[in-house]
Amino acid sequence: MERILVWDWPVRLGHWLMVAAFAIAWLTAESESWRLVHAAAGGVVVGVILFRLVWGVVGTRHARFASFLHGPAAVLAYLEGLAQCRPPHATGHNPAGGWAIMALLALGLATGFTGWLAYNDIGSLGDLHEGMAHTMLAVVGLHIAGVGVGSLAHRENLVRAMLTGYKRGAVAEAITSSRLWAVPLLFAAALACGVGLAR
Repeated sequence: MERILVWDWPVRLGHWLMVAAFAIAWLTAESESWRLVHAAAGGVVVGVILFRLVWGVVGTRHARFASFLHGPAAVLAYLEGLAQCRPPHATGHNPAGGWAIMALLALGLATGFTGWLAYNDIGSLGDLHEGMAHTMLAVVGLHIAGVGVGSLAHRENLVRAMLTGYKRGAVAEAITSSRLWAVPLLFAAALACGVGLAR
């Protein structure tokens, strides 16, 4: 096991941009005077997710959904190993974390869509939007707890890995490029949706 490059720039920046935008949207949710900021932040979340869905197909090895979406048996085996303090090492996302990420992407889109409808007074979806946001926050909490437990179980700082891009793994599993060229596309998607949903 060596220290290898696992997470590319779009994955890392998209992750932290989504964290910041969701936090801003959450903190401005109850203020009418911050309504435009709330809508724009929600739009940024949607834009990051739309980019991530594409990147999950065409991105680097560990960014692709095919690399970390596994069936229920793999998830249960990982959780059993975790409970016994012997979880199998995953160079990218572990099987349980992979499904938590998909839940966050789905909830982010649903929250953004219902928020846009409510913002434009289409239907009475304010309560549904709020419920989606609360559910997403709960999954965020589970994700953070999972990162903490995973960091301890694997003796590897997973937060630092999402900042630097480096984790432990076999040399053959390293990605060859951090794909910096794709970052403007990520920001363009975030900006377009942030402006579009706040109009």
